[in-house]
Amino acid sequence: MRGVLGMGYREYRGEEITVFFDKDMCQHAAECVKGLPEVFNVKAKPWIAPDQAAVKNVVEVINRCPSGALKYKR
Repeated sequence: MRGVLGMGYREYRGEEITVFFDKDMCQHAAECVKGLPEVFNVKAKPWIAPDQAAVKNVVEVINRCPSGALKYKR
């Protein structure tokens, strides 16, 4: 997944999962913030906190992202 960092993605590390986000790809469908607001909170810094939910739930929400702006690595 190191390659995605060179493609414009930012990295948000958790204990069991690392989430990658590309703001330029985001279509603002809000699947992430509606699906797991405790993990994806635009009012917080950093706005992605992977450890705030079970890994399987984080993966499910990332897989619903229609734009591909979110990716993950376990």
